[in-house]
Amino acid sequence: MRMHLALPLCLLLAACRAGSPVHERAPGHEAATPAPVTLSAAPADWTPLAGQRVRIDAPLTVSGRHRLARDGALLASFDGRLFTPTEIARPGPDAAAVAASNRARRIELDDGRDDPPERGVPWYLPEHARALRTGSVLTGVEGIVERSDDGWRLRATARPAVALAPRPAPPQVGGDLRIAAFNLQNLFNGDGRGGGFPTARGAKTPEALARQVAGLVATIAALDADIAAVMELENDGYDSDASIAQLVGALNAAGPARDWRFVDAGQGPGDNAIRVGLLYRSTRVRPQGAPAMLEGGPYVAHSRVPLAQAFVPLRNGRDAGAAFSVVTVHLKSKGCRDAEGADRDQGDGQACWNATRTESARRLLAWLASDPTGSGDRIAVVGDFNAYAMEDPVRAFVDAGWRDPFDTEPAPTRYSFVFDAQSGRLDHLLLSPSLASRVHGAAKWHNNADEPDSGTPDGTPWRSSDHDPLVVGLRLRGE
Repeated sequence: MRMHLALPLCLLLAACRAGSPVHERAPGHEAATPAPVTLSAAPADWTPLAGQRVRIDAPLTVSGRHRLARDGALLASFDGRLFTPTEIARPGPDAAAVAASNRARRIELDDGRDDPPERGVPWYLPEHARALRTGSVLTGVEGIVERSDDGWRLRATARPAVALAPRPAPPQVGGDLRIAAFNLQNLFNGDGRGGGFPTARGAKTPEALARQVAGLVATIAALDADIAAVMELENDGYDSDASIAQLVGALNAAGPARDWRFVDAGQGPGDNAIRVGLLYRSTRVRPQGAPAMLEGGPYVAHSRVPLAQAFVPLRNGRDAGAAFSVVTVHLKSKGCRDAEGADRDQGDGQACWNATRTESARRLLAWLASDPTGSGDRIAVVGDFNAYAMEDPVRAFVDAGWRDPFDTEPAPTRYSFVFDAQSGRLDHLLLSPSLASRVHGAAKWHNNADEPDSGTPDGTPWRSSDHDPLVVGLRLRGE
């Protein structure tokens, strides 16, 4: 159920601060204000409306709030949430058509100023605005049409109604074994003994680390997974001072089972500042054999080295099914720094480093065909591909017969990341054909991507990372 509140848009955007050009009338001047132009859909061309006051009768969906703290702007869209073009269309002309549609549906809501809101974050004014998640709906939006750097904007002049997007409960999936994946957003713990802050990529203080760990523990515990694949973990070994060891310690301290363990690869994997990892519940699964790593090629300096481990399901402490493998991956990001040749942005919607990500996927497929864990062909590849669902690295797996269990998820919820007011999936779980038949549910928990990036209570799962976690349920016990 949505909660409806009538609140000034200028408050949501911090437009009521001193000097804001929000519509006011001086005492004694009661000249009639022209009636606004009424819009029931996105106009084909905003140009004839420049400088005019308009009222939008259609609902607008909050698509991005990443600029709120910088300049008080909120990005909204007609006809629902905006999706990243290559999430729903193949790269090239099809993705370009989606991008054009997104531009036509998108509108910036602002107060006409470029300076940051006073007193820091802008949602301090109305108490409820901490819950103004992406996906919330505004109705009765009114303002003056102006050009902006990114297209068109409305300078707020009226009071919209706000339907807050609710925070979802943790996902429930079927099956008897659950695999989760979660990008930890740079979990660095200093020297592991309370010093070494600020860290290279993560927490700036011990207090910030404590808040980060509390949010991660709340998220992982709520997923109730048997195995959790994690990314953006500090690459600092496996002793008691390591980030992975202290995260597992925090999970066990939260109880009640205290059965969390981690896969110890001995070193790395890889020598990147961040790495992937595997956590598991020792009362539910047991590792079989040694972990395996794929090194060399694109995994030397760009994509993080994948980590594979075979597991056997347990029931009452005894083996209860055949072995299967989980492979954690984190491919090269889309940032264009140092990109050369085929890795430059090709203008097809896949951004930079797509050639490296695609080569990483192809090498991974060839490596998995060699059965690196010695446990057969039941394999789950899970992690941050830094590629959306229709992009080449993901399609390499799908074209080879691997199954994406999230393809059957309802389209409006099929995302794990929000960037530039567009939603999509960077995080994937892909199953080999022999494992795919055992899927009994798949879900993403939208506890992060839609949330404000500050202002959430400590020790809660809300905005514990910038990525949403995923979980898949499989039927593997009692074969």
